[in-house]
Amino acid sequence: MTSSATAKSIRFDSDSMWVELADGRVLGVPLAWFPRLLNASVAQRSGVRISPRGLHWDVLDEDISIAGLLAGEGDMTRAGPVAA
Repeated sequence: MTSSATAKSIRFDSDSMWVELADGRVLGVPLAWFPRLLNASVAQRSGVRISPRGLHWDVLDEDISIAGLLAGEGDMTRAGPVAA
């Protein structure tokens, strides 16, 4: 899956991750889609590295592609479909 969309910034509230894209769109994604982020501390979540392909947290071993977010995909390491 390819996408030219890139992340500009990321923030969290109590149950969502908000990703601002360079083109001005803002994606709101339920943290329930990503259990590592849901269960992470504020400090762990703030350790995100934004790259041209997506978001990465070394300490959480979590990688999220922007293309995947745009396609509505959650954590692909879990078995079965993601419940929304």
